[in-house]
Amino acid sequence: MFGADIAILLPEIILSVFAMAGLIAAVYTSKDGMAPVLVWMTAGLLALVGFFIGFTGEGTEVAFDGMFINDGFARFAKVVILLAAAAILVVGKDYMKRDDLLRFEYPMLIVLASVGMMVMVSAGDLMTLYMGLELQSLSLYVVAAMRRDSVRSTEAGLKYFVLGALSSGLLLYGASLTYGVAGTTSFSGIVDAVSGGASLGLVFGLVFMIAGLAFKVSAAPFHMWTPDVYEGSPTPVTAFFATAPKMAAMGLFARVVHDAFGGVVADWQQVVALLAVLSMFIGAIAAIGQTDIKRLMAYSSISHMGFALMGLSSGTEQGVSAMLIYMAIYVTMNIGTFAFILSMEKDGRHVTTISSLNAFASKEPTKALAILLLMFSLAGVPPLVGFFGKYAVLLAAVDAGLIWVAVFGVIASVIGAFYYLRIVYFMYFGEEREGIDGKMGAMAYAGLVAAGAIMLLGVFNLFGVDGLAEAAAATLVR
Repeated sequence: MFGADIAILLPEIILSVFAMAGLIAAVYTSKDGMAPVLVWMTAGLLALVGFFIGFTGEGTEVAFDGMFINDGFARFAKVVILLAAAAILVVGKDYMKRDDLLRFEYPMLIVLASVGMMVMVSAGDLMTLYMGLELQSLSLYVVAAMRRDSVRSTEAGLKYFVLGALSSGLLLYGASLTYGVAGTTSFSGIVDAVSGGASLGLVFGLVFMIAGLAFKVSAAPFHMWTPDVYEGSPTPVTAFFATAPKMAAMGLFARVVHDAFGGVVADWQQVVALLAVLSMFIGAIAAIGQTDIKRLMAYSSISHMGFALMGLSSGTEQGVSAMLIYMAIYVTMNIGTFAFILSMEKDGRHVTTISSLNAFASKEPTKALAILLLMFSLAGVPPLVGFFGKYAVLLAAVDAGLIWVAVFGVIASVIGAFYYLRIVYFMYFGEEREGIDGKMGAMAYAGLVAAGAIMLLGVFNLFGVDGLAEAAAATLVR
């Protein structure tokens, strides 16, 4: 029995052992001298484990008396998390090396954060949930403050740590209330406890847990950390924040509301719908006034998490499927966009002002076209892939009777289109003046072009992601 449990956790164990072995090896070698090799090894292992999970897993496997669940939903989320982490490591390597930030701890912390995310999406118990969440968070607190000589980076790490501790407190309080009323920390036990309807204590516990999880996905009104952390962290770290952890947090959110509280959808549906509407509007409106592209992407992520929560708020299998499709597309768009942001330089200094993109298309037409495709896709302009992500969550909301949420979503999408199209306007019609002159590394260029191509070519069949998402959702919503 124990051997079978270990076999189910094999991917997480392999990555954990690799991280510990990497830390030990670095101590007995030149430390930062082996960091570039570690980055490539780490990215390769993450991608390999991701493909292994995607191609070998089938059915639902339960380990340690239900504390760890390996089903289709978890496998879908893990593949997205691991491939995103691998892509960000490779794309951001040149940036970290150029800024003398490529420490041996960096890839190891990314691995440990990824393990935490994998545990999060497979959690079948409140204890497992918290263990995964804290492993991810503690690793991310450190990488946010990696630029030790920068006040902004230190502030970003500290702000993320303090507000993260607050959200963990809310989550733990909600978990303790839930345990106190249900008498168990197991999701299956909580489902049984709410089978006849949720008591007031369980509703309070659920609301506190939703508040803690909303912080992790940077949903309004728990979004206050996002712009400062995105701006202050090194850009590859910001790119990581905007991709893999978002998928993990949304996966955990779905796991909690469906696996533990799936029998009382009406009790959490309106709360999640309100978070979705607030996030969509606050993100879209606040982004309009931004002049820094990293802060703009922070508010963009808040708005996009609102759309993902819209799918989740439907409380149906269709809604979970739509959320997974949306998150897979969102992660891909962000990898491409940040691959470009990493290359924004002027006279050897990193530049993040949007105005520096003036007339960029006249100098770099291929890159500008890729960015155009990504911006149009982020805005949800048909027929690009981003449109299908928004269409999926809007349809799920309408089919669930949440027409008011869908209407607000369309309005927020129109508002959000302004700041994405403004970037395109600057690139193609901005004033001719000295702008960015940074050269892109080969991997960053490949990431940008590949993401742009996916936005265009994925319109035919979404590369089969929609079918995979439907199968994954079916294993969660029963």
